[in-house]
Amino acid sequence: MNYELSQKFYFEAAHTLHREIDAEGSRRIHGHTYHAQVFVRGTPDPVTRMLVDLGFLRREIERVRDLLDHRFLDEIPELGPATIESLCAFIFRHISAAVPNVTKVRIERSASGDACELSIA
Repeated sequence: MNYELSQKFYFEAAHTLHREIDAEGSRRIHGHTYHAQVFVRGTPDPVTRMLVDLGFLRREIERVRDLLDHRFLDEIPELGPATIESLCAFIFRHISAAVPNVTKVRIERSASGDACELSIA
């Protein structure tokens, strides 16, 4: 059997974005509330019956959340342009380095209706 487990979290952050459409507002410093979700897929351990210990997953998410929450995203060198796509990749890289079998990261900005999902096959 294959299970999929997920954990949600949110963070608040500010950034600028250089683009052609809606350029004026995007180039000024502005902020968003980001709602993220990390997905882990696999078969539970036969002894613990857990796919991943949720305490461990939450600890790793909190570590990554601390890198992003109440930050100016433009100042995070390994993020690149502060797009929702870059945030998905950043979270995926950081979480999957410590948590095996991360298959997907989803980020939503509910106020604007935007969402992005990064998944591996």
